[in-house]
Amino acid sequence: MATPLSDTPHSPLRTVAVVGLGTMGTGIAEVLAKAGRDVVGIDIGEAQTTQAVARLEASTARAVARGRLTGQERAEALARVRTATDLGAAADADLVIEVAPESYEIKQQIFRELDGIVRPGTILATGTNALSVTRLAADSAHPERVLGLHFFNPAPAMKLVEVVSSVLTAPAAVAAVTDLALDLGKEPVAVGDRPGFVADGLLFGYLNQAAAMYEARYASREDIDAAMRLGCGLPMGPLALLDLIGIDTARTVLDAMYAASRDRLHAPAPILKQLSEAGLTGRKAGRGFYTYEAPGSAAVVADALTPSESDGPVPGRPVRSVGVAGSGTMASGIAEVFAKAGFEVVLAARTEEKAAAAKARIGKSLARSVDKGRMTAEAAAQTLERIAPTGSYDDFAEVDLAVEAVAEDLEVKQQLFAALDKVCRPGAVLATTTSSLPVVACARATSRPQDVIGMHFFNPAPAMKLVEVVRTVLTADDVHATVREVCGRIRKHAVDCGDRAGFIVNALLFPYLNNAVKMVQEHYASLDDIDAAMKLGGGYPMGPFELLDVVGLDVSLAIEKVLHREFRDPGLAPAPLLEHLVAAGCLGRKTGRGFREYARR
Repeated sequence: MATPLSDTPHSPLRTVAVVGLGTMGTGIAEVLAKAGRDVVGIDIGEAQTTQAVARLEASTARAVARGRLTGQERAEALARVRTATDLGAAADADLVIEVAPESYEIKQQIFRELDGIVRPGTILATGTNALSVTRLAADSAHPERVLGLHFFNPAPAMKLVEVVSSVLTAPAAVAAVTDLALDLGKEPVAVGDRPGFVADGLLFGYLNQAAAMYEARYASREDIDAAMRLGCGLPMGPLALLDLIGIDTARTVLDAMYAASRDRLHAPAPILKQLSEAGLTGRKAGRGFYTYEAPGSAAVVADALTPSESDGPVPGRPVRSVGVAGSGTMASGIAEVFAKAGFEVVLAARTEEKAAAAKARIGKSLARSVDKGRMTAEAAAQTLERIAPTGSYDDFAEVDLAVEAVAEDLEVKQQLFAALDKVCRPGAVLATTTSSLPVVACARATSRPQDVIGMHFFNPAPAMKLVEVVRTVLTADDVHATVREVCGRIRKHAVDCGDRAGFIVNALLFPYLNNAVKMVQEHYASLDDIDAAMKLGGGYPMGPFELLDVVGLDVSLAIEKVLHREFRDPGLAPAPLLEHLVAAGCLGRKTGRGFREYARR
């Protein structure tokens, strides 16, 4: 009689069957074969298995061409893979990983058949990221051996593997697949059973909000994607990523997440249903949010929604000189950007001393650029000469563009705009760098609201390429055109958006950060596992808790509150844990403690 899995010390999983040889299944088979495992690839027909073998051969050939595999290693890996069209081929497997379509009916049928084929000690893993592992396990004859093993696409490149336990899963099964993941060169993260797990649980809410933002015509698909790539350092914009994942797949995941959470942020945006039902499911169909050269191609081609070069109907106003109001990091960074681009800059602060200190900060920044070989000493000196520090806004009398970068306080900004209205010449453009306050409220503090616009730079301004250009309902067309032209001259990428809380980047970024805090608050996953999941599984440059501590928990809380007030969505309410940490004075790196502790400088 066979020994039950729960009583068996785990042993290396040498033979692995992969059921479902689509893109993900084939990628998993490649990873296993390269790591020395014997692989049985199973799909419903010869056409599918033949196509999978062709993909394996092509992928491993590319790896040889790039020096990641030798020809000998490739031949050995391919020799370890055999294919079949019958689940009976999994009889001798130590582990079966199913990567079938996201359907309870399909997956449960596979597990029921496997129950009568494999040994009692064989582990059965589902690759689902949307369905309940517990529900799949409960339908199995041996629920203790069923778990989730969620790889990320493309499996050969992505380091993260989520190991998902149900309340029925035997610890020996978890230990065995965790050891396997490590042996495959992956980073396993242990998570509980809920739709989306960690990485997709955070990622898909963000993708859904981006789709809803596009559907509301708040911003173009190109601007939404560029904003998140350039403003957050993400490898791909959210709409392009939805096309890559598959819009139908995303809708399935979100449906499962919403069924579990009842959070409106997870309710699939209607456009996902419309595109799915029209067969416009993304790259695989040749069309989704974007249009592609051919089904399966990554090459985007122009379509009716692609912006043309002649989209700017009016010319902008001439801009030769710029006034920057403020003396903090953002103000000095913006002044440096304009001076580098050849503009004459008046840098005004509340006192001459503060303005001089801000100019000195710019001098140090330029010196670092010289040391790193990014500019010559002569160019740095010329840049610094273009900046005139002053303690009076009266010196803005002749500037063509005035940019305020003072404290993020509406009353302070309104007082400044009232002052600029009196000082600046008629026709001068007045811009606010606010990241969360209504631009129109600044505009209404002047007698010329048509001349007021938002220019949201990102920190540090000299390094970050993005500027969100925020039009109010009162902003004149030529003012908008002026700022777009100026962004080109200072080598920034401008994206257009309307005057609502968070604009593009913060409106998509901060709910994602807030949801990460909720995961920790609910004891679903640890800080370290969540940060690792988003860096390794989502390609994020920083995990959410690293980023929160850098931004400042007080700043993050303030933005969350603004978003919640604006949109009145319960899902946007700040996580209580974030509020508690701020109340305790744990604000992140600047105080030495936030979600983590830091050494005092």
